[in-house]
Amino acid sequence: MAESEYSSSENASMDSDSIEDQSKQDLELQFSEDEETLVIRMFNLVGERWGLIAGRIPGRTAEEIEKYWNTRYSTS
Repeated sequence: MAESEYSSSENASMDSDSIEDQSKQDLELQFSEDEETLVIRMFNLVGERWGLIAGRIPGRTAEEIEKYWNTRYSTS
């Protein structure tokens, strides 16, 4: 019986870890209004050249910008 109690508490711990990981990812995808405007403008100029766009936004990587774009503006 102790094993089943341990398993359920372990699963609850795993669930809270998943929630924490998801909230960290959501925080990473929060762009300021200025950053968002710049990403849109740069995308219109250079397309999907995420490295070039990232070079104009200090502290952002190409991967973050691409993920943000695909999450926010993807039509598929």
